Amino acid sequence: MAGNGLPALGRVKLSDLVPLEGLPSDSYKLSVSTLSQSLAQYSAAIIQLSTSDGALLRSSLESARLYFQHKPSYPAADVIHSDDSQEWCKTSGYHADPQQWQETYDFRPGLTPSEPTTEIEFPPAGLADIFSLLGRAARDILDAISFYLNLRSSPFTEILDNVPLRNRETSSSVLSVCCHSRPSFQGAQHHGLTTQEDGHLGMFSDHEHQVDRSLVTIVKSDRPGLHVRDFHGHWVLVDGDLGPQEAIVYPGLALYQATAGYISPALHRTDIGNQQGSIYGRCSLSFKLMPKSMTNLNCSEMRAAGHGVEAQFQLPVPVDDFMQRSTDQLLNRSNFPTFNFPTVQDGSMKPMMRRRKSNSRSKPLPPSKRLRLEAQRVLKERVQDIADKKGIKLRFCTLKDCESHIQSLDSPCTNIRMEIGWPPGVPFVHPHDLPNKAKIGFLETYEPGWSATHDMELSLIDPGQPSQHTSNCNYHSPNYPCFSASVSLFKQ
Repeated sequence: MAGNGLPALGRVKLSDLVPLEGLPSDSYKLSVSTLSQSLAQYSAAIIQLSTSDGALLRSSLESARLYFQHKPSYPAADVIHSDDSQEWCKTSGYHADPQQWQETYDFRPGLTPSEPTTEIEFPPAGLADIFSLLGRAARDILDAISFYLNLRSSPFTEILDNVPLRNRETSSSVLSVCCHSRPSFQGAQHHGLTTQEDGHLGMFSDHEHQVDRSLVTIVKSDRPGLHVRDFHGHWVLVDGDLGPQEAIVYPGLALYQATAGYISPALHRTDIGNQQGSIYGRCSLSFKLMPKSMTNLNCSEMRAAGHGVEAQFQLPVPVDDFMQRSTDQLLNRSNFPTFNFPTVQDGSMKPMMRRRKSNSRSKPLPPSKRLRLEAQRVLKERVQDIADKKGIKLRFCTLKDCESHIQSLDSPCTNIRMEIGWPPGVPFVHPHDLPNKAKIGFLETYEPGWSATHDMELSLIDPGQPSQHTSNCNYHSPNYPCFSASVSLFKQ
């Protein structure tokens, strides 16, 4: 694919991506190929809507300008944005992020009232229609990607919302109406200045590297400013020459997980400094097609299609757990500070990884201490989360007592160990107090693939005897996550 790549961001008509019965038409195959190549090269593509749909988008952007223009200059304390990942599927209404000069109105069917609750607060107009329009478009794009990967028709239906929603259901997908750098919005404290490749100054939000956790995101803005990082590592302005009926589409982390890393999530940022002469700021509509909260992301469809599924994607991931993990954990990149991109060699894209350069000024932690700290982190993030969801209060035993408990069928901790899936043969004590070999069993149970992603000198744990764990590890095997592409795209 890389050998005959696209010279610029791919443009496809949405009408050509609508699946029909029977054999695929030439226009469908060409559009799917263009979309897929553009996502592989630029992590984004341009979709062209119909004339009537383009008019609806433009009128909604006009409504958004008026909505934000009538908001107060300083946001109230109760609408300041807080990044609470546990409430990812409950965002609704207006909130502001002064640090990024960003205001957002989230429309989520089933949670956001369709009618104004007071005579004063009127939401932007046409949100229900835009939600329906972009929702259909996102599903058609997702099906086109599935066709390219040789998956069966509509393979992601089980993890998507019902169409239409059932009674008392809340949409997982969300339509966000955003406004950057409104001149009358005076809550910002500072910006981050960066220099673009052409030498001009650009002003970007403090959180410069952003990645959505959606399956697919569609964005339409009223002025340029969206930059996406391509597979060479260069920032590309993707909405610089959009027509009135065109929008940007890019994949998110959920699609990366569901396709076993075959589709790279788009790394993006927004230029908030190029707004001279604008009395409204930069307004945009962003639709995120999200998986349902009570489902799992798994790669069974990829496996059924004959694609290789690496170790880090073998186990299903609950969506709620997925939304709470850090980006580094989701990409299995705990040792990498930023995204790496594959390089083109001999006409093919070969994954390349670079380890973070060790800081010569700081002395690395000894293996035993790193093992202890990792076990404590897993207890806090994984085990406690399982216990909280099941309503279990963890009451650890003492190491000496629990060595006899694990041999008994009737002991104080038997039920708790079974409920939270505590590893067999490991005493039910705080991981800080576990012997080192037991810590390894604890980590391998709650962090699949842990052993392959940590270069620890495990032989030091039991001096004089080779560790069984170490002898079973082949650190040069391509099946381990540490040798997978950090951002693999479309594997052939």
